Order: sequence, then structure tokens, then C-alpha cells
Amino acid sequence: MPASAWARAAADKYPTIKAQFENYISTGKLPGLLASIGKGAMPADIVAMGTIAQGDKTSVDADTLWRVYSMTKPITGMAAMLLIGDGKMKLDQPIADFIPEFANMTVLTDPDNSMTAVPAKNQITVRHLLTHTAGLGYSIITKGPLLKAYNENGINPAVMSRFPIPGFTVPAPTPDLKTFAERVAKLPLIAEPGTKWSYSISLDLLGRVIEVASGMDFDAFLKTRLFDPLKMTSSYFQVPASETKRFVTNYAPANGILIPIDPGPTSIYLDKPAFAFGGAGLVCSAHDYDRFLHMLQNGGELDGVRVMSPETAALAMSDLLPSGVKTEGTFIAGAGNGAGGRVGKGAFEGTFGWGGAAGTVAFVDTRRKVRAVCMAQYVPSNVYPFHEEFAQWVLADLGIQA
Repeated sequence: MPASAWARAAADKYPTIKAQFENYISTGKLPGLLASIGKGAMPADIVAMGTIAQGDKTSVDADTLWRVYSMTKPITGMAAMLLIGDGKMKLDQPIADFIPEFANMTVLTDPDNSMTAVPAKNQITVRHLLTHTAGLGYSIITKGPLLKAYNENGINPAVMSRFPIPGFTVPAPTPDLKTFAERVAKLPLIAEPGTKWSYSISLDLLGRVIEVASGMDFDAFLKTRLFDPLKMTSSYFQVPASETKRFVTNYAPANGILIPIDPGPTSIYLDKPAFAFGGAGLVCSAHDYDRFLHMLQNGGELDGVRVMSPETAALAMSDLLPSGVKTEGTFIAGAGNGAGGRVGKGAFEGTFGWGGAAGTVAFVDTRRKVRAVCMAQYVPSNVYPFHEEFAQWVLADLGIQA
């Protein structure tokens, strides 16, 4: 049966997702959408509708390439956990052991308004980087003079478009990863390490820690320890020119119009990035991301290949937040934070996942043995409610009550 026929057959098994996708595409809100839903040991079902771009006849499928942005974070988190499993670093080890420039950090006294800072009482640890509790900023979150300093130093580990985006300052060029880390170390923190959850560049910085601890370039470490063993053959920090025929266009919806801010054929992702952005740099297929989640669902193993121990996988997907840190008032309110991803609590116990800036979202439920990926391509992600609603659609179609 052709792939398109398989997709249609799968769509009938998921009426909620099918209806939602049909609405988005028929009303012109998006040109193409894809959901990948896997249960137990079975291959994932693919619900795919529409095309890779407006005016393009190429249908989206399991091998279509999407900018997953912050869905890179759980992959980076698992890479760090591999080194913890190897004994090459510890969860509560100061990162100054790997990058000495972080030994004497300072903390802002009034982050939104002043660069006045005092010496930090705590060392930043690997745990803090994994859970956004290091006190680091983020150009999409930080305000005031620290944001200005981040922009002036090129602390902007992501790419969006070749064109200026209205409302966003064009920062200085992003340096290589070693220089990036050294520049971050010279800037003050927004909070005392280990005391506050604040979304940040911590997973990008963690890429440098991984390099030093492993003795390998960050992207080479991912390829050797995760991508190759899991046969994730369509995961890129730089998309090869030969693959543009399956690369979706990214859009900015505005006043009922889809503005193509990064067309697939000429994407900024065809250029070599300043470094492999561990926080938001990957482009990958739904097939690849499903294999990553399937490995986690299985406790660190897939197709007979063990990537990490069951104990390391379980630890990675547990709540790693430092004692006393709360998430109330943040966009992960009510949840915990594991190795680069959200950890469900209460009715969502056993879930782990994250979303991306272009509307993508993914999770694995180790208790129910379910995994799911939603691929969309638009910015900002809050234009449409995929982050908030996709898991509900999946559970409804699987007959699971949250």
C-alpha cells in the first residue's frame, strides 16, 4: 500500500487528530501537518495531511524534515545523561570542573533594570543546566540590560530566517561553542543557581560541557552515541542541499495570511551554524524523533540496541529539579523538569517531552507505553494551541483518560 494510503488508513483510527488537522488545512491556517503515534512495540501510525509548502504538491510524510527547535533540548539532555551513566560527569558536579570560567559567577540584584551584581553563593551544576535552574537568561525571555548584553555578545543560539523578523533585535553574530561558553561565563546570572526555574540557554551551554567531558565535538557525540545507534538518519544541524525537496517551509501567520519566513529550498538551515545548538538547532523527521522516543519508552533500548541503561533512562525522565524549586507561575506549572524536558505529575505521571518554537511537540508516556509527535511549522508557537492540545487529542483517540 502506498504511503499516502497508509496515512489515510491511520487517520481513520485517530478521528480527533484527523478532524483538527483537516480544519487547519482546509481553512488555510497551515499547508501541512503530521502526527506520529506509537504504542508498545508497534511501529508508529502516521497521520499526515497537506503539503510541505503552499503551492507545492509534495505531500508531508514520515520522512519530511521539520525545524524542531527546542525539541532538541531532550536530545541534548539525554546526551548528558549518557556521560553521567558512563561516570564521566555527575549530576550535581559543578560545571566549573569542565569550564573553569564558571567558577566565580555573579548574580544580578535587579535583573530587569540593572547590571549591578553580587557574587553567587552556589556553583552552577549539571543538574541546573538540565533543568533551567542555573540562573541563565534567554534572548526570548530575558529583558532589560542583560538582554542587551546577550545581543551584543552574540548569545543567541538559534536561527530563524535570512530576513529580519519584525519586533526582534538583530544580535551580533553567534560565536563558536567554546567562545559562546566563555562569553556567557563573563555575564551575570538572573538568579542564584539552583533556586529558580527560568527558561534559558542552559542546554546550549550543556553542549560545551558534553564536549569537554567526552573529548568529542558535541554534534559528533550525538551522532556516535544517539543518532547512529538509533538509526536516526534524518537529523541535521545543517540540512544538506540534496534534502531540500523534503524540507518544509516555516511560516508566520498574520491577519489570515501565511508569510514564508524560511522557505525550505533556500532555508537558513542550509548554512553551517555557528555551532550545533543543543537548545534549538535540530531539523529532523517524525520518523527519527519517534525512534528517539521509542528508545525512551523502552527504557534506553531499541531494536536490540541498548543506548543507555534502564536506570539512567528512568533518572533522566524523572523530576530533577533542585529541592525547593517550584514551577508555579511558569509555563510548566504543575510539572517537573527532567533531562531537558517536562516531567508529568499526578494524572500525567510517567510522561516526558517538550515542544518547539515552530509548533512541534512530542512526548513519551512510559507508564502507558505510548509516544507521540506532532509536526507543524509556524512561529510563534502560541499562534495555534498545538502545545496545549495535542496530547489531549492523542489520549482521546486512544481512549485514555488523563
